[in-house]
Amino acid sequence: MILSSNQSSSHPSPNGWALLPFLVFIGLYLGTGLVLQLRGVEMAFYQLPSPVAILAGIVVAFLLFSGTMEEKFSLFAKGCGDENILTMCVIYLLAGAFSAVAGACGGVDSTVYLCLRLVPMQYITAGMFLLSAFLSIATGTSMGTISTIGPIAIATAAAAQVDLPLMVATVVGGAMFGDNLSMISDTTIAATRTQDVAMKDKFHVNFLIALPTAIITFVLLLLFGRPDTIVPLETGSFSIIKVVPYVVVLGLAAGGVNVFVTLTCGIALSGCIGLATGSFSLLSFATNIYSGFTNMTEIFLLSLLTGGLAKMVTVNGGLAFLLKKIQTAVRGQKSARLGIMAIAALGDIAVANNTIAILITGPIAKGICRQYQVDPRCSASLLDISSCIVQGILPYGAQVLLACSLTAGVSPVSPITLIPLMWYPLLLAFFALLSLWVPFADGLLRRQPWDHHLWIVRKEK
Repeated sequence: MILSSNQSSSHPSPNGWALLPFLVFIGLYLGTGLVLQLRGVEMAFYQLPSPVAILAGIVVAFLLFSGTMEEKFSLFAKGCGDENILTMCVIYLLAGAFSAVAGACGGVDSTVYLCLRLVPMQYITAGMFLLSAFLSIATGTSMGTISTIGPIAIATAAAAQVDLPLMVATVVGGAMFGDNLSMISDTTIAATRTQDVAMKDKFHVNFLIALPTAIITFVLLLLFGRPDTIVPLETGSFSIIKVVPYVVVLGLAAGGVNVFVTLTCGIALSGCIGLATGSFSLLSFATNIYSGFTNMTEIFLLSLLTGGLAKMVTVNGGLAFLLKKIQTAVRGQKSARLGIMAIAALGDIAVANNTIAILITGPIAKGICRQYQVDPRCSASLLDISSCIVQGILPYGAQVLLACSLTAGVSPVSPITLIPLMWYPLLLAFFALLSLWVPFADGLLRRQPWDHHLWIVRKEK
């Protein structure tokens, strides 16, 4: 079936066939992962680069939709060049640069060793949760947090006779706390840019849901995560000054300072500290910035290509078709919010990557917001929370697979055994659902009412 690419982008006619390019992308990405998983390939769902997988969907879109090649490419380029897409891509680059420079000057090691010095051994499991949570929110990467904290936590669990699966699940839970909340996390960047809201607003709504979850998780770990044996923990040296860039970036971001200014200040401060302490030279400083850029290449390219494909699918009625189907289940704002959580969760189950899931489902969530007058700040929070919940317990997700792989030399832990021990993600799901019916997280929204009409008008211009 050939579809028209010249329909009105504001009010396209619903057409399910327009979703085929996205279905091809998801099918190829998911199918490849499943096949490789059955063959026993490690990190099976991450072997096929996502920007390559989405190229198949783009090719299908160009073949499926009508119009000249110039018209279709023009539409695709407009999607790639959308202000929100380009803003998101630049933020990714700056976030990657800050993470690389702060790490190169010794910020990660200093943060870890400082926290370990402050944690009494009888509370080591709860302490590892706090350490993972702080490091992930400071660096914006759950994978980096797990790879850094994981070996230390596993060795400590073995020496102190702490339940190893519980310790592994604790580290993953803490890592997902920061993945969900960090101002420089790719999920936060994707959620806020696809919904066109400020990071600080999403953070405030998100934090009111995540905070009680983290507190209860911490208390449970204090009660049930005590070691059988108290052993001294060897730690390396640290420098408090090297932790300062993370604290400054967190403070600036939470205070509402422009994200570009925040990240640029973080990069500059980390660079100054690294140069002053001899961690790297001026040339190495530049190299580290570029290394941070290249670390974000995959998500940068995927965001760019997804923006172009989403534009083509939307103009040809794919989004309108989805929203029409969603209407049959949605009856008001509460069910609309639940629908946003559901599509983000299903997207993450399909692609096993919370950032990709947000990029795919973000336009759908925006459409739900427009139709049912859901505050987009709430939508951004729910997209991020829901995808991170699933990613934190998904047996074939990168975070769980990485954490379990670190136990291979001690006592191998199966991803399936971690699911009931993932207290933080499971409790986060409970509080997120509770917030739909008991709006305890809507305090910010009530204090700063969102003009839904002006938001729609601004987005349609």
